[in-house]
Amino acid sequence: MLQRIGPMEVALIVVVLLLIFGPSKLPQLGKSIGETIREFRRSMKAAHDDEGSSAQEEEKKG
Repeated sequence: MLQRIGPMEVALIVVVLLLIFGPSKLPQLGKSIGETIREFRRSMKAAHDDEGSSAQEEEKKG
């Protein structure tokens, strides 16, 4: 059902984004998306690390 995205599809998406946001807003949009993804990864790693440390504390108690 989900097919791979080829170069023509990527080009079409870029053209549509340029038409919607304009060339001046596109770099800002990319930067904000990158920062959002980075922050999400950081928070997921922190949650995973917290989960691991609490499991180790329970093992030491038991």
